[in-house]
Amino acid sequence: MTTRAKLIISWMAVALWAAFIFFMSAHTGADLDDGVGLVADLKRWLVSLATPLFGPDTDIVSVAGHFAEYLVFGVLLFHALWRSAPQQRWWLLALAAVAIASLYGVTDEFHQSFVPGRLCDPADWLTDTVGAAIGVLCAGIALCRPRHSA
Repeated sequence: MTTRAKLIISWMAVALWAAFIFFMSAHTGADLDDGVGLVADLKRWLVSLATPLFGPDTDIVSVAGHFAEYLVFGVLLFHALWRSAPQQRWWLLALAAVAIASLYGVTDEFHQSFVPGRLCDPADWLTDTVGAAIGVLCAGIALCRPRHSA
């Protein structure tokens, strides 16, 4: 596969994941309670794990969902930026990836303010940004560590 093809695929993955985040933001947790499919099954599984630990009224699934979505988003963004500018200092790419993810988190929260049953919550944005930062850090460690020959 050519370098250009890898670059295009990495940015396509970013776009698809951003679309997935948008899709999830257009739904409430209640939409998934009676739903079918992988996302509804995953939500039921997370609730079954979280309820004994945090109680039935804690929406740990929402926090975990925001964190996980943006953790993956951070990884994908860093990878795409790394492919786009491989000679750039890794920490500049990391800052750019976290900034892009955080700004997308702002638009995500704004979008949620128009969805019945959802609201714009700065705590969710903070969770998004922290998730992205950890994802970027993991991707940076994996992609930018010095390679040692055997």
